[in-house]
Amino acid sequence: MKYVVLVGAYGGMGKAVAKKLASDGYFIFALDKKVGEAEENILPIEIDLTDTESIERAYEQVCEVTHDVYAVLNFAGIYTAGSLVEMSEEKLVASYEINLFGAIRINRAFLPLLHQGSRIVITTSELAPLDPLPFTGIYALTKSALDKYAYSLRMELQLLGISVTVVRPGAVDTGMLGASTKALNEFCDETKLYSSTAKRFLKIVDSVESRNIKPEKIGRLASKILRKKRPRYVYSINRNPLLLLLNILPDRLQNTIIKLILK
Repeated sequence: MKYVVLVGAYGGMGKAVAKKLASDGYFIFALDKKVGEAEENILPIEIDLTDTESIERAYEQVCEVTHDVYAVLNFAGIYTAGSLVEMSEEKLVASYEINLFGAIRINRAFLPLLHQGSRIVITTSELAPLDPLPFTGIYALTKSALDKYAYSLRMELQLLGISVTVVRPGAVDTGMLGASTKALNEFCDETKLYSSTAKRFLKIVDSVESRNIKPEKIGRLASKILRKKRPRYVYSINRNPLLLLLNILPDRLQNTIIKLILK
């Protein structure tokens, strides 16, 4: 039996991945801040990604079962929206703590259990390689940083025979979509600088996110990555054509278009 550490196992994508991999015969250490009941091939472990002691305890629980982990899958993340000049420092820091440093801490902690042929999967976003949009800037910044971290990690761990793969999903029908809508609604209520603009932006986001996929597709993709002898570095799924088109344009033209749409 192969053992997998899955972080964010009780979120929308993570839960679908856990279900698919468990049905494929993997044993899943299901790490999350809030966990469910143990199931066949799924062992829940509570964890706080901002707390190194919590991560150490999770590591020890895994070691009670095995010292040989086939894969570490990072599916934890939070969505934060708002103006970069109005957002509280607490929200800014929390975004980096979970989306970037959480993955870094996990991969560092569990590396001793990996071996040649193991793999690490890191979930970023379709926004990671694109130019940031207004009011979702902090989310794009953290995911872009995570994307760069993954590439650097791949360059290093290939020397140890461990592969690193990035998954860049577009809109997925999970609780994250509800979280993004809630975050943008809160921004609309709280902003003093962009009240009318924020409402127009919310309508655009709702339109973009309506083109979403089921989380089971992410589960099947994760299963494919673990089965592949040599998985690709990047797997993109459900990319939005309008975002791709906008990103092709020169930066000045992108700024002009955004201004015309939102002002």
